Amino acid sequence: MLKKISVALLVFGPFGILLASLIDSLGIPLPAAIDVWMLTIAAKEPQNAYFAALMAVLGSTGGNVALFMAARHGSRRFIKSEPSSPRVQKFHRWFHQYGMLTLFVPAVTPIVPLPLKVFVLSAGALRTPLSKFVIVILVARVIRYFGEAYLGLHLGSEAYGFLQRHAWALLGSATAAALGIYLIIRLSGARDESVL
Repeated sequence: MLKKISVALLVFGPFGILLASLIDSLGIPLPAAIDVWMLTIAAKEPQNAYFAALMAVLGSTGGNVALFMAARHGSRRFIKSEPSSPRVQKFHRWFHQYGMLTLFVPAVTPIVPLPLKVFVLSAGALRTPLSKFVIVILVARVIRYFGEAYLGLHLGSEAYGFLQRHAWALLGSATAAALGIYLIIRLSGARDESVL
């Protein structure tokens, strides 16, 4: 069924990618469909490559924000006014400290299946600031989809094979970049505190 939906949307080119990435980000999984589609459009319709990447970014960001907001509003029904257990409080602290890193890595990494929706739902339920969430998703998706458009333009039909062969290296690079950003933020925060 989901494969049929993907094939049907393929006919609409970049606008189909907008709808497919929105559907996928809302929680209806179309595994690797957007990535393959991006590479295909870039290889076969080079004039539409970057426009398709823009549509994928917009659709994915919109779908993830909708899922985030649903989790935020839905969590209000289930969160009690009484204090949480120490274990739950520990998870809250951990997520507020590292949650955006765990969101960035699966959002930026193509091919390797990582559980992005779990972190989107957690971010919404744990009241992560919307602006912080949107920035992380936008940066990750711009890198991912414009990177795929670039690969498709330069490698053509070999782009998908390149991603498959280098999937773990890409995951490692994304993780290293996220950790590097985190360390820079931590160090600059510590420096600001010492100045005060």
